[in-house]
Amino acid sequence: MTTTFPLRIAPIRGSVSDAEWQARVDLAACYRLCELYGMSDMIYTHITARVPDSPDHFLINPNGMLFGEITASSLLKVSVSGDILYRPDLPYGLHPAGFTIHSAIYRARPDVMAAMHTHTVAGMAVSALECGLLPLTQTATRFYGRIAYHDFRGPERDPAEREALARSLGRHNYCILRNHGLLTVGESVPEAFIAMWGLERACQAQLAAMACNTKLNMPSEEVVAKSCAMYDPPNSRRYGLLEWPALLRRLDAADPSYRD
Repeated sequence: MTTTFPLRIAPIRGSVSDAEWQARVDLAACYRLCELYGMSDMIYTHITARVPDSPDHFLINPNGMLFGEITASSLLKVSVSGDILYRPDLPYGLHPAGFTIHSAIYRARPDVMAAMHTHTVAGMAVSALECGLLPLTQTATRFYGRIAYHDFRGPERDPAEREALARSLGRHNYCILRNHGLLTVGESVPEAFIAMWGLERACQAQLAAMACNTKLNMPSEEVVAKSCAMYDPPNSRRYGLLEWPALLRRLDAADPSYRD
């Protein structure tokens, strides 16, 4: 179950467009789900969504709220140049590294509507392995050959890092930030979340297998190629669309306050 706290945030439903409000609700749900499924890092990572009818603006968590207390009205609205256009009446502002990473993505990728970055133990561990993510499981083959890698150069607070990250990501929707964590992007919040869920589980499975201290049973190149092709269009559906209503039902049954 998610946990909420008695922060008093004025609802803003009537002061934003329908498109922005839907993006806010989906993004707040994503924060709650990230907490529910054990992928949060207190206040230290970020999930964002582009404002659909204002593409140079995106929504991000205030730097000081736990993922389990994020609501639709609590999200900051910022421009890709760093202007804060809306902030709730709380003593929390914009995290510099969160802005650097996510503004880089929205500036470079007009097709991206949501981005999710995590510091899970499994994600950080695989990011520190020279081999990166291996095609060790069926889940991993969804990402194998489609994942970018970005070398660690210290915390992403330097605006110049935006261009480097954008180059590393390129046209990929999944990225391992070396010695740092995981990053997924998508054409919707549900797509970015379900991609992260799968990538996280692939990392967990790899670490569990490697920890057994025995020879790994790696699939053949032919099997890997066949499995990877299963996720190519038109063989694969767009992930997130089918799962999202069920995930929202789970949140609504436990605590629907993310919609506030």
